[in-house]
Amino acid sequence: MAATSVQVQGAMPEPRGSAMPVLVIALLFGLAHIFTNGQYGFHRDEWQFLSDAQHLDWGFVPYPPLTAALEHLGLKLFGLSLVGLRLFSVLAQVLVIVASGLMARDLGGGRLAQIFTAIAVALSPLPMFQATEFQYSSFDLLWWVLIAWCVIRLVRDDEPRWWAAIGTLAGLGLQTKYSIAFLLAGVLMGVLLTDARRHLANRWFWIGGAIALLVFTPNLVWLVRHDFICYRFLQSIHSRDVRLGRADGFLRDQFLLNANLFTAPVWLAGLFAYFRNPRYRLLAWMYVTPLLLFLLAKGRFYYLCGAYPMLLAMGSVVGEQWLRTLRPAWRAGITTVAFAGVIAVGVYAALLIVPIASSGPLRDFALRNNGDLREEIGWNELVATVAAIRDALPAEQQAHLGIAVGNYGEYGAIALLGPRYHLPAPVTTINSGWLRGYPTPEPTTLIVLGNSRERVDQLLTDCRLAGHTANAWGVTNEESRDHPDIFVCGPARKPWSELWKRGPDFG
Repeated sequence: MAATSVQVQGAMPEPRGSAMPVLVIALLFGLAHIFTNGQYGFHRDEWQFLSDAQHLDWGFVPYPPLTAALEHLGLKLFGLSLVGLRLFSVLAQVLVIVASGLMARDLGGGRLAQIFTAIAVALSPLPMFQATEFQYSSFDLLWWVLIAWCVIRLVRDDEPRWWAAIGTLAGLGLQTKYSIAFLLAGVLMGVLLTDARRHLANRWFWIGGAIALLVFTPNLVWLVRHDFICYRFLQSIHSRDVRLGRADGFLRDQFLLNANLFTAPVWLAGLFAYFRNPRYRLLAWMYVTPLLLFLLAKGRFYYLCGAYPMLLAMGSVVGEQWLRTLRPAWRAGITTVAFAGVIAVGVYAALLIVPIASSGPLRDFALRNNGDLREEIGWNELVATVAAIRDALPAEQQAHLGIAVGNYGEYGAIALLGPRYHLPAPVTTINSGWLRGYPTPEPTTLIVLGNSRERVDQLLTDCRLAGHTANAWGVTNEESRDHPDIFVCGPARKPWSELWKRGPDFG
């Protein structure tokens, strides 16, 4: 124990061992995700990214532009392929696992610490989920981890030029998800409250800040031109989440979901070790600051997911040092229990999260317990139903037809799958669809999805029920539960220009 205390208090030893085991682990997990990512369909959130990818810009109502830009590239490379488009998320997960293992190595960890860190991160529920769908949180996680890795190299080697890399990653993070500002607040707090404050007098610190601002500037200009509409969106969504209780259980889910539950003693030991080590104390503040800010602001639990790999890396190093003080039998026993526990929790999480099977009891178990997987079901049937309703209309109505949708999942599904049925582009006031306006001339017949009977009668004339959303698996999800009815309506009761003045709607 004395040796461990010395290592924690002073500088960590030099990196030891080859990084090859970490690379192999990351690639194996990446291949596992590639082989399972084509089982169901696109999630409703993925449909939003796909539709925005068709309208590239320096910003969108719900988020910055980087994720949609990657999705645009994916569409060019792979077409509308589940495995192809999710490959970017898988690659991000592979890099997260590699960087996590290398953090343990750079903190002085041997092969055991590196392997444990890589497996623990790969088998944590939220990082695992980020590789199963194309989400901006997948890349947000990557930037958090890479920034932490760069900070470790910065303080370990006392090399201020790492601020340039940190600034670049911060800029990319701000182009991905605005909540990375909470991590940057943690970096700044750590600089101010630790010996790292000496970097304030170093030009590389300010060069890093300038690079971050430069990378972020195109989106910042877009925000100014659009009256910071993203801020209004985030306010609305945050209020909704708090009202619906989605921010509840924030502290509980740090243990259950952001990291593998069996690793809780390890990452807590890592946090404690960062605080005790003057050289690495900056990283402790990189965790505590966003934790407290998200807690006070009633943020969602997963916003902090990217902070756990750096804690696991340090905790694994400290744990490895402690194991060396034990007798061989105890060392082997504790190591076996640690890996077995992490793998057991990880396998259970995988059965819930990863689309392992497209039929049978494993599929049914996942669909019963995972709402996100249920949101991947039924989109092809929905678009086919809309096409069938269109085909049943008289020719004169088909000639002046519009499709109005009530959420971004319907919008993206119609936009991407509709062309194969020769459907017109969808229309919506939700999120970035509002920015794209309404068709001219205005349609005189509308197929309407995602709205109640009361709502369509309020806005449109001569509405009748024409069909229902359904899916072949009989899965209950948002579409089939909350707005299953599809209507055919006549012209709007007011000019579309007036309806658009009420927008945008946020969802």
